[in-house]
Amino acid sequence: MKWLGTQGAPARIVDPGAGSGRFILAAGEAFPEAQLVAVEMDPLAALMLRANLSARGWTDRATVLVKDYRQVKLPRCAGVTAFIGNPPYVRHHDITEDWKAWYASRFSQFGIKASALAGLHLHFFLQTRLLAKQGDVGAFVTSAEWMDVNYGSALRRLLLEEMGGVALHVLEPTVEVFPGTATTAAITCFRVGESVEPVRVRSVDELAELNGLTKGIDIPRERLQAAPRWSIIVRPSEQPAIAGEIELGELFRVHRGQVTGANGIWIAGEHAKGLPDRVKLPAVTKAKDLIQAGAHLHSAEVLRRVIDLPAELDAFTKAERQRISAFLSWAKTQGADQSYIAQHRKAWWSVGLKAPAPILCTYMARRPPQFTLNACDARHINIAHGLYPREPLAENALASLVTWLNKNINRGDGRTYAGGLTKFEPKEIERLRIPSLEALTA
Repeated sequence: MKWLGTQGAPARIVDPGAGSGRFILAAGEAFPEAQLVAVEMDPLAALMLRANLSARGWTDRATVLVKDYRQVKLPRCAGVTAFIGNPPYVRHHDITEDWKAWYASRFSQFGIKASALAGLHLHFFLQTRLLAKQGDVGAFVTSAEWMDVNYGSALRRLLLEEMGGVALHVLEPTVEVFPGTATTAAITCFRVGESVEPVRVRSVDELAELNGLTKGIDIPRERLQAAPRWSIIVRPSEQPAIAGEIELGELFRVHRGQVTGANGIWIAGEHAKGLPDRVKLPAVTKAKDLIQAGAHLHSAEVLRRVIDLPAELDAFTKAERQRISAFLSWAKTQGADQSYIAQHRKAWWSVGLKAPAPILCTYMARRPPQFTLNACDARHINIAHGLYPREPLAENALASLVTWLNKNINRGDGRTYAGGLTKFEPKEIERLRIPSLEALTA
């Protein structure tokens, strides 16, 4: 509301996901002359909202629309309309195909290709642009993952080219934006029609620092347009440049671990008791395996086993074949042959674990990645990445690199998702800047 006051007095204020009215009530107090429009599709929340508006005597100046915001049409307004609030977070899995088609189609009107993987809060940004006219303003509080993920590229472009993004305040994952919810939040301010002025960005460590959303560093729109991820601009790495540094990918190929398609079946337990030991391979199956091991995974004894049968079973003895057949018959009853992954293998029963990687690392957590020297040649499934040297490297070089990575790589080098998670894709690990091999081993 403090920020909105700096944009002039709005004639109308729209809250697209009003709930029981926290934002629209604050707006009504801050702007007593403005008309209020609250949109909320949950009937019970809308009932609470109407009661709150009535208790303040605002029934004449407020309209409550009990419907999906994407279906709303607003009458013309001579003055400025302000759009404020906290659009709901719903993942794409819970969005119907017809609405995904709507999202792609409406974005195409602006010449922007949009992904069906976008969450509902991105739909709300789009609908706001469809409803807004030149000069309208707004500020939304959402999760921050759209700043980095591929499906957020459409929104990033919309903010720069069509929606008039003017400020972006990103709260550090340690800041509790919503009590009891660990999430990384972004407050996005926009003024429709703005396409020249720089965008003010900053990283916020404490809620008290928000203070009217006025501070930050001005970033040219061209720089944001060219950036594949925005978090590296809002929260640049604190590490100074190192003379002679290289990209990790110059020394290593990084591969995510194998997908089993059904961990409950392919991670060995009592159901795999009769299988030959040589098809039950020790593997990192939980991020905790690496976090607890720290810089060195010395022993495979603490790890679970993954069943990795070859596509051809001719090399087994008759007795082994019988036990394997019995296991596969049971696995079929559990639907192991019906998963998408199983149906796209050469043989549905052959997981195909990758060769042991000399260095393993976690890639999604509310902390920096854990890099671990794989001293026991463990395999890994898709909860970890494997770092494979392009050329043979000495043990001391590998150990020095692991030590350096654990000390110097921080969360800002990855991409932040809702829920406060930071994720590092294989290519992002390969792009990490490290000292030269000579410097590491000096």
